[in-house]
Amino acid sequence: MIDKTLETLQDAVSVIRDGAVILISGFGESGNPTELAHALIDHGARELTLVNNNAGNGHVGLAALLESGQVRKMICSFPRSSHSEVFDTMYRDGRIELEVVPQGTLAERIRAAGAGIGGFYTRTTIGTPLAEGKERRTYNGQEYVLEDPLHADIALVKAELADRWGNLTYRLAARNFGPIMCTAAKTTIVQARRIVALGEIPPEQVVTPGIFVDRVVEVPNPASEREMIENDVRYPAGGAA
Repeated sequence: MIDKTLETLQDAVSVIRDGAVILISGFGESGNPTELAHALIDHGARELTLVNNNAGNGHVGLAALLESGQVRKMICSFPRSSHSEVFDTMYRDGRIELEVVPQGTLAERIRAAGAGIGGFYTRTTIGTPLAEGKERRTYNGQEYVLEDPLHADIALVKAELADRWGNLTYRLAARNFGPIMCTAAKTTIVQARRIVALGEIPPEQVVTPGIFVDRVVEVPNPASEREMIENDVRYPAGGAA
């Protein structure tokens, strides 16, 4: 019997090793697997490379993971935001590396990895420092830059519903990067608001098929990152103010 569900968040992240490249779903404060990020802090894996649209907010979730000192490099589109003080300070102090990737290019690099595409050409970074050192070609009189697929060891993803086979649905905009991240990682770990019986998710409503998911844990009441930031919540509790 196929059953990808696990009892605890700690069990779910136990396979993550030092040096892993980790895709983390989320866009701003929507769709972030905050509880999985906190479990990864407790797990203690280090020298990590994280991939996300942003670089964390406040002192919880992704930002707390950066603040823990476990992350070597951040790959993202928008490293700075109104609540990104952790990353800002670490980058100014030289304590973290940064690779900036335009948002559409980031999504396509992840999608390409999941689709088995060796690379693709885009005009997005032409004329900017982000194109330096990359292969270029001219098509129809316009210059393009070659971008590589973005493979990962792990994906941490937040879903709405899951079943024991790993079939997933998402809630509204919380879907964001989740589906493509599931396809691009060797191991996909999902926190779902509710785990339902097989067949309860109609096949035509499945967004991510279970073949792309390896481990699922139920988090019935996921934290609101926005509320945590507004209340100056820090993880772990009692972290440096």
